Amino acid sequence: MIAWLQGTLASKQPPTILLNVNGVGYELEAPMSTFYELPPVGEAVTLHVHMVVREDAQLLFAFHDLQQRELFRSLIRVNGVGPKVALAVLSTMTAGELLRCMADEDLAQLTRVPGIGTKTAQRLVVEMKDRLQKEFGDAPIEHDDQHAGRGNERQDAIAALVALGYRSGDAGRAVGGLPPELSSQEMIRKALRSLSGNVL
Repeated sequence: MIAWLQGTLASKQPPTILLNVNGVGYELEAPMSTFYELPPVGEAVTLHVHMVVREDAQLLFAFHDLQQRELFRSLIRVNGVGPKVALAVLSTMTAGELLRCMADEDLAQLTRVPGIGTKTAQRLVVEMKDRLQKEFGDAPIEHDDQHAGRGNERQDAIAALVALGYRSGDAGRAVGGLPPELSSQEMIRKALRSLSGNVL
């Protein structure tokens, strides 16, 4: 298994990162929370990695810190939650926000994540509430009055685009490239211009 990779950032186009490690290009997928922490292209970076081996592919997922990777691993242990959904969760919620959702059993907030319906949200709460508190209890719990930050604006924009019929990956890429100071409404308007023709 690959635990981490250190190399030169060759490109970053959400959700994909291309890392040059001693002349070998590694393609990795990452949540938006990791993209926010990446240096400019051409600079050195170290990424924590989770590797998924399937019959038809070997996939690498990258995270800027160990907590993000462990949260990802905890999420994909839930029945019905695969790597794509786990990335969507980590793209739209911090560790503290996720803990708050579990502690409050906030299904409404969970179902705003692209790819998560009511049944999956219920499974997440049932299977992860106690486990998250035990494994990540030192992460600060963020309450509703803290949700006005950058991540929530992006989350709102991505959720709105998915509700309009765009693929979550396309929505994440369109919103991820926008300036973080924009409001969710501004992000949606600008993303819609770039996504024209990509509706399912």
